[in-house]
Amino acid sequence: MSQSSELLDMEVIKSQEIRSYFSKRAFDIAFGMAGIILLIPILFFIIFLNIKNKEKNKIFFTQRRIGKNGKPIKIYKFNSMMKDAEKVLEKLMEEDEAIREEYTKNKKLENDPRVTKTGQLIRKLSLDEFPQFINVIKGEMSVVGPRPYLWSEKEDMGECFDEIIKVKPGVTGLWQVSGRNDVSFENRLKMDLEYCEKISLKEDMKIIVHTIEPLIGGNGK
Repeated sequence: MSQSSELLDMEVIKSQEIRSYFSKRAFDIAFGMAGIILLIPILFFIIFLNIKNKEKNKIFFTQRRIGKNGKPIKIYKFNSMMKDAEKVLEKLMEEDEAIREEYTKNKKLENDPRVTKTGQLIRKLSLDEFPQFINVIKGEMSVVGPRPYLWSEKEDMGECFDEIIKVKPGVTGLWQVSGRNDVSFENRLKMDLEYCEKISLKEDMKIIVHTIEPLIGGNGK
């Protein structure tokens, strides 16, 4: 292949990457704005639940996560846990070996005792992730993408880390529509890698459709 042909191929690839970037960004802005609009009535619904359940927790929860290219980002969620949840988790793992093993393997607890009564409902309805549309509008996340991993999980991500951070983390993703609580941490990594390899707007639309289906049925995580 001549040098001119190689340069032409590189220009074509670069042009495709630019079009892909702007198409996905436009997609994110459109769905992100829709998410922000829905966020307002959901906010008042959660305030009502907190009052009804006599819970005085903060409405929003923020946490540092790993963003694209390993950049730290602060994600937003509706708070579904009791105060000092991280300290409570540490104590639970010290006192209960089964809890330690479950969290070490899956990086979450299926029946998490830290979840409040309000939190149980908003998790069942999958409302806790809605504030992440703020991150989407800010350009820190996409509507669809890999999970926004915790910094404490970086070492456990192993060789997958370098590939996954090439893509913006998403509000939803392939693993969320493939079993949710039944998916181990290792399999989540595999699914995120799979998404990164075949990323496209067509795949994003499929994932969004599969995300909405259980929300309508109230079958959240």
